[in-house]
Amino acid sequence: MDNQFKLWITEGMNEISVDLSDAQMEQFFLYYKMLIEWNQVMNLTAITDMKDVVFKHFVDSVSLVKAVDVSRETSLIDVGTGAGFPGIPLKIMFPELKVTLLDSLNKRVRFLDEVIGEIGLSGIQAIHGRAEDLGRDSGHRERYGLCVSRAVANLATLSEYCLPFVKVGGSFVSYKAGMIDEEVKRAEKAVKVLGGEIEGIVSFRIEGIDVGRSLVRVVKKSRMGMKYPRKAGVPGKEPIGG
Repeated sequence: MDNQFKLWITEGMNEISVDLSDAQMEQFFLYYKMLIEWNQVMNLTAITDMKDVVFKHFVDSVSLVKAVDVSRETSLIDVGTGAGFPGIPLKIMFPELKVTLLDSLNKRVRFLDEVIGEIGLSGIQAIHGRAEDLGRDSGHRERYGLCVSRAVANLATLSEYCLPFVKVGGSFVSYKAGMIDEEVKRAEKAVKVLGGEIEGIVSFRIEGIDVGRSLVRVVKKSRMGMKYPRKAGVPGKEPIGG
């Protein structure tokens, strides 16, 4: 393993009070190498510098621990996972967690399947599909204790994508950057309509990441009406509450 990689990931995880085993460190390094290799032939990430991948993808993904006691969770779905963030880093750190990775591009799902096999993960699946469709599937609707997303969309739209997967009493956590107070306020109606309640926002900075991070936690308070999620494309164009 690259010594500089080892130094950076140890430093980053220490900053968020997470301890890494040697085996987990090796899994992260293999993941990094596959990300760079596959990124040469398909668009997975614009972030390719080793230090940036460690801090802006790996450490940032696991920073969920600042908002949620992930060790107490049993099932998680990562909506719009892309190259596997935050779902795969969370699975590496919490191997008992049952994880579903959802992405709308089949070629990214093929990459995720390769990563899962290569680094030896079990209890994790990658699914090709749209959140608006899978959110109506009885096998996934209101089946997860935790839903996470680093996808770039406003919170009202993300809530319609993500809350359908969360069982009553579970949580949806959105990874946000920059000033978010106005966005959160605009999303309050949508969250309420979808059976949720914004429980809190945890904001912090990580050395090595140039923008502040906020984790917005939405708790599912009641079951969602079958009107939602609306058909593919509508949540993004017409967010609930305008």
